[in-house]
Amino acid sequence: MGIDGVLLTNKDIKLKGDINPEFLRQSEIGLPQKSELEVLRHYKSLSDKNFCVETGMYPLGSCTMKYNPKVNELMANLEGFSNLHPLQSDEDSQGALELMYNLQETLKVLTGMDAVTLQPAAGAHGEFTGMLIIKKYFEKKGETRKKVIVPDSAHGTNPASASMAGFEIIQVKSNEKGQIDIDDLKNLISEQGPNIAGIMMTNPNTVGIFEENVLEISKIMHKNGSLLYYDGANLNAIMGYSNPAIMGFDVCHINLHKTFSTPHGGGGPGAGPVGVVDKLKDYLPTPVIEKQEGKYIRNYNLPDSIGKVRSFYGNFGVLVRAYTYILMMGIDLKHATEDAVLNANYLMAKLKNAYDMAYDERCMHEFVICGEKQKHEGSSTLHIAKRLMDYKIHPPTVYFPLIVHEAIMVEPTESESKERLDNFVEVMLKIADEIKQNPEFVNSAPHNAPIKKVDETLAARKPDLSYAK
Repeated sequence: MGIDGVLLTNKDIKLKGDINPEFLRQSEIGLPQKSELEVLRHYKSLSDKNFCVETGMYPLGSCTMKYNPKVNELMANLEGFSNLHPLQSDEDSQGALELMYNLQETLKVLTGMDAVTLQPAAGAHGEFTGMLIIKKYFEKKGETRKKVIVPDSAHGTNPASASMAGFEIIQVKSNEKGQIDIDDLKNLISEQGPNIAGIMMTNPNTVGIFEENVLEISKIMHKNGSLLYYDGANLNAIMGYSNPAIMGFDVCHINLHKTFSTPHGGGGPGAGPVGVVDKLKDYLPTPVIEKQEGKYIRNYNLPDSIGKVRSFYGNFGVLVRAYTYILMMGIDLKHATEDAVLNANYLMAKLKNAYDMAYDERCMHEFVICGEKQKHEGSSTLHIAKRLMDYKIHPPTVYFPLIVHEAIMVEPTESESKERLDNFVEVMLKIADEIKQNPEFVNSAPHNAPIKKVDETLAARKPDLSYAK
């Protein structure tokens, strides 16, 4: 027997207007009848099944899933920000424009770039914007360069963004240290130099290692007339100690949702500001935020601009959160880098006897485990990740980067305490022992999660979204 919910009215509602009868419902909608309290309990129970950084450790390699301080939310929800309409005039939006101006000036300092746009709505969107700027640069020079070099360890968004901008992708190999193979790069330049517009790099790179030859790479590319693009996904590992400009990059994007503690992914949207050196600033998307005679304005007068890449001026709420984090941290921003790098190296040192490390190098903010040893013992990387769920630890990134077999990519961030790191080590060592003793037990994990073993491929391609009565 159903329970009646709250009825807003017991009167028949007569529809006004000319509505075609074929569009009117002829039967009951079929929703379950529940009281308000039962509905609340239902959705609360669903939310309890979600995993988030407030639930447990989130060592998702390459994504920097750090804690988002609650003060960020408080600032973003201030009435003057949250109720400001994006079509308000500049005169009536001085507070918001000042915040954006100050944020872009701060990002210029942190990246070493000469100009910044805050418009892009995510990291990949920032990449796409940066590649459009590079394309425009060569068009204005009267050069036709159709190819972009991307390392074999790169984020998948790098070749995708360059391809969307109209470039062809050339892959450069990694060497035994997990870094760009300089000899392979030189060969590519000698073979196709005049046709190469640039190279897209992450530094530290996607296996968590600093590219020690970055200055030589910069010289090689610039001598060829090419530009260097910096993927800012791993900026959290160098913030306050180095920057893309020092390394010789011409364009970079910054993932505010990674480095500066704003909502990430499904909790987004994010923000991916783009910085450029002086010779590229005229190609930034419009409008740009400027300060003129003590007032802040949106300047649309850039004749050589690539145009708009986002409605209004980006995801403003995310910008407020990032700026709050930067102000709260102040000169201690570099301590976030220190702790992130220390945490990663601590975990790697604690786990290297039980698991093979992909590269025998000191890492930066993340490192990659090779699970081949555990595979030979009867389990696999995927099963290890599933078993971690039983210990209320979010699985790290697995099977990426592709250049590492059975890859497990771990990034603890600076948010986690030593006690939490030690717990992660204890669990990983326990799983390694479980594989030795009873691999099938690990392979059938998770045992305690709300949803047990699923077919990942089928679940992604044919999700079950129906409501079961």
